[in-house]
Amino acid sequence: MTNALLTRLGMNVPIIQAPMAGVATPALAAAVSNAGGLGSLGLADLPPEKARAAIDDLRDRTNRSFNLNFFVNEPAALDRYDAGPMAARLAPYYAEYGLGAVPAPKAPYPPFGAAGVELLLATRPAVASFHFGLPEASAVTALRDAGILIMGSATTIAEAKALEAGGADAIVAQGWEAGGHRGVFLGNADAPSAGTLALTRQIVMAVKLPVIAAGGIADGAGIAAVLALGAAAAQIGTAFLLCPEAATKPVHRAAIVNAKDNDTTVTRVFSGRPARVIANRFVHEMSDAAVLAAPFPAQHSLTSPLRQPSQDRGSTDFLPLYAGQAAGMARAVPAAELMNALALEWRAATKR
Repeated sequence: MTNALLTRLGMNVPIIQAPMAGVATPALAAAVSNAGGLGSLGLADLPPEKARAAIDDLRDRTNRSFNLNFFVNEPAALDRYDAGPMAARLAPYYAEYGLGAVPAPKAPYPPFGAAGVELLLATRPAVASFHFGLPEASAVTALRDAGILIMGSATTIAEAKALEAGGADAIVAQGWEAGGHRGVFLGNADAPSAGTLALTRQIVMAVKLPVIAAGGIADGAGIAAVLALGAAAAQIGTAFLLCPEAATKPVHRAAIVNAKDNDTTVTRVFSGRPARVIANRFVHEMSDAAVLAAPFPAQHSLTSPLRQPSQDRGSTDFLPLYAGQAAGMARAVPAAELMNALALEWRAATKR
């Protein structure tokens, strides 16, 4: 029940906690790493000084391996974007909350670049993972030369092969069931991709790198299933959202507790990129407006003003409730307890 990836990272449980920017905390990542898995921090939306503080906090909590995650999307091409139609659609919601005029879109944070490379070389995590492709070749080389293992997300076999050719050390096979942003970087971002089981097996057969299965995995039986298909580990996100260490908003927690198996959907209306969320009023009413969304991540700047007022009313109407299809299986227990339960279930399922 071990493999080269786990050995290199000092893991004794094949569980990688998904980075989940804005929700995964140093306390959550440390609890997962301390329990024998690989904890992760999503730093895409943090400026370097706040990211460094979060990394320092995490390192104070664990001496084990952890993963730092970044987005490598293209800069938002706002010079070619007509903001009028989306502003017109959002204006009634802004009026509902007394927010005034819809602002001009702007990118709330830059994509991964030189500052991110500098941060990683200064902090030397065991793993750096990337969404929406890989950084430029010189950055990948510098990070690998520093002993940092590089992971990238693939939603297709073609993307997995591109990651392998680009210098990745391991590939996260992100199935259609996965919560949060789709890691698509080749082809049509809105096209449905294969489910986790089919995708994992095909990528395992197509590349020579370790493969981590992600999407719809929330218990030990799911872990055992993807390992039987050749995965080196399972990446799990939504199952950790009810842990007290996660920074999940109360209304988001309640939505997960009450989630049914068909409550999630994929939409780009919150950020400009397809992401799986628990459907709510905003998703339903804006279902025809995806084509109007500002380029990622600028759409965030148009929808984020609606979130706090909605939350203040105890409403999920305008919140991006990121969650995978197994949301209903999440357990409200401390992360260490969840890790122990997942490990026991995985070992029992493997024996069966």
